[in-house]
Amino acid sequence: MIRDVLTFFLLVLTLFGCAVGPNYQRPLVEAPSSWRFEEKEAREVANTAWWEQFEDPVLNELIQTALAENKEVKIAALRVEEFMGRYVTTRASLFPKLGAGASAGRSRITEKGPAPLSSVYQNPADSYQAFLNANWEIDLWGKLRRATEAARADLLSTEEGRRAVILTLVSSVASAYVNLRDLDMQLDIAKKTAVSREESYNLFKLRLEKGVISETEVYQTKSEYEQALATIPFLEKTIAWQENVLSVLLGRDPGPIPRGKTVDDFSIPAVPSGLPSDLLANRPDIRQAEQNLIAANARIGVARAQYFPAISLTALSGYASTELSSLFMGPAKTWSWAAPLTAPIFTGGAIRGQVKSAEAVQQQALLRYQQSIQASFREVEDALVDQRKSREQLEVQARRVESLRNYASLARVRFDQGYTSYIEVLDAQRSLFAAELAHAETKGVLFQALVNLYKAMGGGWVTEADRLTDTTADSKITKHALEVLHAN
Repeated sequence: MIRDVLTFFLLVLTLFGCAVGPNYQRPLVEAPSSWRFEEKEAREVANTAWWEQFEDPVLNELIQTALAENKEVKIAALRVEEFMGRYVTTRASLFPKLGAGASAGRSRITEKGPAPLSSVYQNPADSYQAFLNANWEIDLWGKLRRATEAARADLLSTEEGRRAVILTLVSSVASAYVNLRDLDMQLDIAKKTAVSREESYNLFKLRLEKGVISETEVYQTKSEYEQALATIPFLEKTIAWQENVLSVLLGRDPGPIPRGKTVDDFSIPAVPSGLPSDLLANRPDIRQAEQNLIAANARIGVARAQYFPAISLTALSGYASTELSSLFMGPAKTWSWAAPLTAPIFTGGAIRGQVKSAEAVQQQALLRYQQSIQASFREVEDALVDQRKSREQLEVQARRVESLRNYASLARVRFDQGYTSYIEVLDAQRSLFAAELAHAETKGVLFQALVNLYKAMGGGWVTEADRLTDTTADSKITKHALEVLHAN
């Protein structure tokens, strides 16, 4: 009998190598050879903590706090733990299951039944059992291996999703902080303009009292002064909203945010270099989409395997006796083993429907993978042209601000000397105020564009940021397991 069992196992192991369903192959991707708006001054900095190039310690501290305290990062880490558990559970189906049990009881049967009881039969009677049982489903067609492959891909997809959260969080904190400091600069411009116009308004009131000017000019001056005043509460409101946004990103209740350098004092980060094909390895969202495709591909095999017979091995060995003292003696020994086989004959198209559904899901995952690649190319191109044209726009606006300052100064001199009306002065001041606000806003847009470029490029900096996350001992164990899975 032992020889027959060994022969059966050798046959099973011979067949164990086959697995139904398609093997995964990465789809071919036609990536452009270069960027349309590639920068000549680009540098290899995509794998560094790029936010440190701003040289603002406050920004560095805010990003570190966000990585440690942000709720989305914590939720993403727990999702990885969840899918690690699912993977371990699915993978366990590949191995035999061993269990043990024991029971003790007392029972009585009727003595008025159709078959009379033997005189030697005790009624009521005691019963005692102790046994080991084993069960193993033989994965002849690869159903369990495909399910494990899908669970592994789901786990790695969730890990890439966590890395995508980190990428988005760091970029969001940097963008929010830049926007906050840009609003601070606009508020400072508005306050300085209001102070200057208040001085003019007070001066014109004195001139009116002395009869030098008319009321029309006083009201014109007052109108411009109040326009500057009206800008201040709007900017203060927007700043408060921006602080609240940043507070939530930091994992805190809404409140004030500390300030560091001004936008004028920021160091401009370098433009990162990289080829379009690099995004396939650098972008967590692309890698996540590919893992989703791998999982969907494997589940086609799980569905197709249902067409074939399922074979299991079951075994039980133990002892059973009516007397506890003789439970573990030879005559009380009991055992059994079996190899049940089940096969579908008629399912009303249920299996065909599951296969069709799995294939459609795989095609959807393929299109999402391709879509994510195209979106990443567009985001990089957008960020490259944004930062380039923002630089050009900033240079033009700086020259315009300087010209308007000279114009406003000359217009005031001409008015004081009686060569022109105050309308010219008001026009110059109004244009200068708008130009200064636009120039400050474009500075923020330039830094935002560079932040978006680092986000779009992905890169090793996500790993640098990941080291700053607040992880528990279990999370560190999970990360190590994920590194092993990636290596394999």
